Amino acid sequence: MTAAASRSRQPKLLASGAFEGEISSFRLHLAAEGKSPKTIRMYTEAVRWFAAAHLLRETGRTGWEQVCGQDVQRWMVWLLSRYSDSYASNQYRALQQFFRWQSEEVDLPDPMASLRAPIVRDKLIPVFTSGELSNLEKACQGRTFAQRRDYAIMAVFRATGIRLSELAGIRYDPDEPLRSDVDLQYREIVVRGKGGQARIVRIGHEAARSIDRYLRVRARHDRFRHHFSHTWLDRGGAEGDLMELNGWTSPQMLRRYGASARGARARRNYDRVMDGIA
Repeated sequence: MTAAASRSRQPKLLASGAFEGEISSFRLHLAAEGKSPKTIRMYTEAVRWFAAAHLLRETGRTGWEQVCGQDVQRWMVWLLSRYSDSYASNQYRALQQFFRWQSEEVDLPDPMASLRAPIVRDKLIPVFTSGELSNLEKACQGRTFAQRRDYAIMAVFRATGIRLSELAGIRYDPDEPLRSDVDLQYREIVVRGKGGQARIVRIGHEAARSIDRYLRVRARHDRFRHHFSHTWLDRGGAEGDLMELNGWTSPQMLRRYGASARGARARRNYDRVMDGIA
């Protein structure tokens, strides 16, 4: 590993001190504009990093009104010496959005008004060879949950070329088809790209079959989660503890996984609560 690569993986300094107030306001602005959580996080983290690692540490600045174009230029030089030009360009764009907002919001001069973004050089991205794809397919072949899942993921990528974040955002609910993004009958998947923009992508028969195989295995796996959740609640376990154990953040999942035997639990609780009452 090179020294530059080692440095690039060190934790970022994000304690922005006196600069934090405007960053929080910028975050509210982005949210009000309908920016995605990922975009909001990326933009605000870029501004915090610039404030913490450069303004506070290298310049002694104490307020945004003191920042000049050379501060941004020096920061870009530092980034380009340690990261790729595309990464530095993304950081530049985030700072550009912040200072543009600040200029309009607080009526301060925009220190980046006359600056230019770093040049991003085109890089050739190698495609998979037939041998590499064959090896990937062999590694995913099998009937286990993980193998069925991985093969379905690879099949969707090959059939659509969608982004990783788009794949991760695909929803599937066998109990509520209208909430699902997957329609195997028509071989269509709804994905959400940048900015939450939805579109429909088409898949081939092989990819549809791979997804179907995965979903059937997942259905069996979900039965164990239903059984565990039912047993926990049936024996008096707290709902909050069950959410923590299963990694749920929404009560909706609690209602779903506890619904299949809710009636039986209610009838048993009736006997326990009403015992001895005529």
